[in-house]
Amino acid sequence: MFVQSAEFIRNYQENGNYGNISIYGVERGTQNIRLCKMNLAVHELEGDIRRSNSYYEDPHNCLGRFDFVMANSAADARASELDIRRQMIESGAVDVIVSIASNFFYTVTLPCTLYFFDKSKRNGDRHDKVLFIDARHLYQQVSRAHREFTPLQLEFLANIVRLYRGDAPENQHDSADFLASKFPDPEYIDVPGLCKVATIAEIETQGWSLNPGRYVGVDEQTTDDFDFTERFTQLNEELVILNAEAHQLEERIAENVAKILEDTV
Repeated sequence: MFVQSAEFIRNYQENGNYGNISIYGVERGTQNIRLCKMNLAVHELEGDIRRSNSYYEDPHNCLGRFDFVMANSAADARASELDIRRQMIESGAVDVIVSIASNFFYTVTLPCTLYFFDKSKRNGDRHDKVLFIDARHLYQQVSRAHREFTPLQLEFLANIVRLYRGDAPENQHDSADFLASKFPDPEYIDVPGLCKVATIAEIETQGWSLNPGRYVGVDEQTTDDFDFTERFTQLNEELVILNAEAHQLEERIAENVAKILEDTV
């Protein structure tokens, strides 16, 4: 993610270099820290990557200091995670949520969710809205165990957000035809199976879930157009997420039972 952020900056710099970017990271595992630093070095970048648990520690004194923050988090889990999601949504800063398919990382096979924050939207028309995008069906299969976005697909996803924000779409990677197939007019609309704008009230009725699949629905396809492999893959990814959340609940229940037994002894 750090490398791709730097590439994005370089692509938009007139002089073609990385420009002014400072990278700070937090990772719990030492092996991942080594991999991160090595990857940065290979791409002629460097960053202050520290071993820490970001749930409890703040080694970079982050509050209010950073323009962009990247992290993965539970989109449907209950208990304290739900309360965190609720507070984020009610703050009015959550702008876009994107669901990504599995196998996009070399070290993690689970699917992930991208959260995009924009504090400035609190004073605009989007103050009580969140754009959900389900991008799990968009990817290029690089190998059996790895997927990635093509430049066209990335531009397509970014253009959905641009339309939602009232900005002009870009066409550096020839995504205009693909965009027009989903958005015939040059303006944003909800597309079943792809994107949906939900209000804070609608999110509350969904138990403060930030899983795009709950909001975008299913693509309106005819029987002949139904892709069994793609749909089966999506269902399997949802099962993986549910199993992971079930495992978290099992661990939490076991911890609570142990505490109860300790208190009764």
